[in-house]
Amino acid sequence: MQDQSFDGIAGKFAKNIYGTSKGALRHQLLCDALDELLPAGKLNIIELGGGTGVMSSYLANKGHALTLTDISADILSMAEVPSSVVTYQADLQSIQNLADFDIVLCHAVLEWLADPKAALAHMAENMRPGSWLSLTFFNKDAALFGNAVYGNFDYIARGMKVKKQVRLNPKQPLSVAQVTEWVEELGFEIAASRGIRCFHDYLRDPKKASEDYESLLALERQYNQQAPFKWLGKYFHLWLRVT
Repeated sequence: MQDQSFDGIAGKFAKNIYGTSKGALRHQLLCDALDELLPAGKLNIIELGGGTGVMSSYLANKGHALTLTDISADILSMAEVPSSVVTYQADLQSIQNLADFDIVLCHAVLEWLADPKAALAHMAENMRPGSWLSLTFFNKDAALFGNAVYGNFDYIARGMKVKKQVRLNPKQPLSVAQVTEWVEELGFEIAASRGIRCFHDYLRDPKKASEDYESLLALERQYNQQAPFKWLGKYFHLWLRVT
């Protein structure tokens, strides 16, 4: 298994991720988290696997110094970011200067990698003590719950694997328990956590997500840090301090 690059399907990927209610909601909820959690002052931030730079743009426009990276040259060619943002193509484990940054963003990347634990280890080894990692990943437990709700029992019985992998589907969703075990083993301190899209993906009428977006957003904001709802987030966010 190789790390996933979206070269050749960058346009389709961007539309699927950013051109839908699920993409807009995920981005807004992550912005909420960072607005709440980022330390005060101008920060030096690197985004790993940042795609078209939506989050890098948001943070750069708040006055932070941003570096945007992605494994896909096609994706980066579509990035529309402020001129202050440094942009370059690189796979995660080739980036050696993570100690230069106050904050590392790694959002929805681990599930596309051949060895997500090795990627976490690389970050732990190269980030400086006292810096922060904002980590989100596709939640395997939520994926199982969703497929049960949708009646996809045979798919669950096959371990949620298909014979032919669709390139826009994450290669390997990760359980919160597994990632928590990894990050604690690697020396990260978990300072905060929340679910991302705790309700959106289970709506019986998917049109409600766009027709009543603001009400849904308010509901997500109200409950995404509360158990049991946060564990149902289609993505899970960890705010990690390097010790």
